[in-house]
Order: sequence, then structure tokens, then C-alpha cells
Amino acid sequence: MKPTHSIKYIFRKLLINALYRRYVANNALIQEDIVQTLKVRGSKVQSESIKKQFSHLMLYYPDYAFIFFWRINKPKYFWKHMFVKDIPCKIFGNTKIEGGLMCYHPYATVINAVSIGKNFQFRNSLTIGNKGNDNKRLPIIGDNVTVGANVVIIGDITIGNNVVIGAGSVVVKDVPSDCVIAGNPAKIIRKLEDG
Repeated sequence: MKPTHSIKYIFRKLLINALYRRYVANNALIQEDIVQTLKVRGSKVQSESIKKQFSHLMLYYPDYAFIFFWRINKPKYFWKHMFVKDIPCKIFGNTKIEGGLMCYHPYATVINAVSIGKNFQFRNSLTIGNKGNDNKRLPIIGDNVTVGANVVIIGDITIGNNVVIGAGSVVVKDVPSDCVIAGNPAKIIRKLEDG
């Protein structure tokens, strides 16, 4: 490692320790995000302490770091550039998202919903928003929902628990729990047995 890389790495580790103490150590919601992200990615650090898990994610997963800075409501944190490059993604501050939030490549994503349940996973180019530019007409999304790339979810609709939404889908109607949907407009492809 070059000297400048070593200094940057040490500085990042110091920042991570400070961020951990201030925002993670006593925050169950952020800890749920950490655990879910490592579980889904099959990381070997799952058995380590939550502090080591957090450090690993901040050092090697800029997608997680993006979610972390959104969670702590610090989108313009001075040292954010040490962990996240410019990611064009917007999660509205009024959107309530439970623990276990996880993303793969959040580029070109806008999320504006009433609420989103536990263990929400999404991929790039996701649009969740209102219908007719009316913020009273926003989606409600349940627990354990996984969303593919290039999905659009709009309007005052409800998506149940344990739903998988296929890539490229356009969701404009309510979706029951325990199913896989896909298409434009999205339709039920199959039911999930043990949701």
C-alpha cells in the first residue's frame, strides 16, 4: 500500500469508529440494515461484532454507505466523499423505511412512499412515487419486498408482504402478499408458498 493510501485508509477507519459510536452503537434500525445487507450478500463477516460488520460495509460497499448517510439524515456530511462517490439517488425524507434496507447499485433511483416495511431490497433505476404530482397518493410497501432493476411503482397503492417484483415492471395497482409479479402493467406470475 502506498503511503497516501495508508493515510487515507487510517483516516477512514477513524471516521468509521466515530460514526459507529455516534450513530450505530445504540441504533437498532441501522443495525438491522447492517445485518440484512451482510446476510443477503452472503458475507463472511456476519459472525463478527456489529462494529466490525459496520466497518466492513463502510470500507467496501459504497451502496451501503449511501443508505447509512440517508439513515442518519446527513446527505451532505463533510467526509461522505471518503465512502460514497456521487450516486444520483434520492430517498425522500418523509418516507418511513423499517430496518433491513438494502440496495444494489442505487443509481437513477427516486423513492417517495408513505412507508416501506422491513428487509426492503432494491436495484438501480427504481421509481417509487406519487400519481398526478399529488403527495397524498403515495404507495405503501410491506415487509420483505424485493424489487428488480428499472421498476416503477406509482400511486396510492399497497404492496403486501413477501413480494418479488420483476425487473422492468410497472406497478399501478394493489399487490397481495406472498407473490411474484412482473410486466407492464405488473401481474401476478406466481404465488409464493411459505411467505
